Parts: sequence; structure tokens; C-alpha cells
Amino acid sequence: KYTKFSIFYYWINSLDQKTFIYSRAENVAIPSGEENKTAALSYDHRIMPLENTSSTGMYYCEVKWNDIKKVGKGVFVLIRDTGYINTSYSWEILVTLTVLLAVLSITATALLLWKRK
Repeated sequence: KYTKFSIFYYWINSLDQKTFIYSRAENVAIPSGEENKTAALSYDHRIMPLENTSSTGMYYCEVKWNDIKKVGKGVFVLIRDTGYINTSYSWEILVTLTVLLAVLSITATALLLWKRK
């Protein structure tokens, strides 16, 4: 009963539209003496190349037996254009804050020394 099943790969975009990518039917032979035992089989599928940034979304694998359907948790894939530069300003902010604090510290020290004289 469980030796014949189908595997489906699909993705769901930001508009919740399901797009099937690939599917295949499997018929797994059970070796003699291995009946009524649980087995785990791995099936890898590589999706290459991803067309463009609109391919961003959740990618799923689904397996269907006669009356049973199991769906994986999914993997989120974020697609970026070639040459994309991640804009992170953390270093610039840190340097600016350090310079500002140094200038304020020097100014305050100079004012204290000038006020004493």
C-alpha cells in the first residue's frame, strides 16, 4: 500500500499562489524480510536556476499515498538581483557616534579648564 507514492515540489509566492515545479512517481520495492518495518528514504531536488526576484517565497515538498498526504515545513528562499549590495549602516553609525562623543568630551573638558582660569 505504501510502496507507491508521488512526490511534488512547489512554491507559494507572496500572493499565496501555488506554482508546481516538479513531480515524480515512485514505486519502492520492499526487500524480503523487511516487510512491516518503518523505512525513511531521502529524495533531494535542486531547483536551478531561479529565474528572477519574483521567485522569492516558501518552497515545499509534498508526498501523496493513496489516502495520505504529508507536506514538509517549507523553506523560505529570498532571491536578489545580481550585484545586490546589502545596505548595512552599523559601522557608519558606530563611527559617527564615537566621533560625536569624542568631540563633546573634548569640548566639555576645554570649557571646564577655561572656566577655572
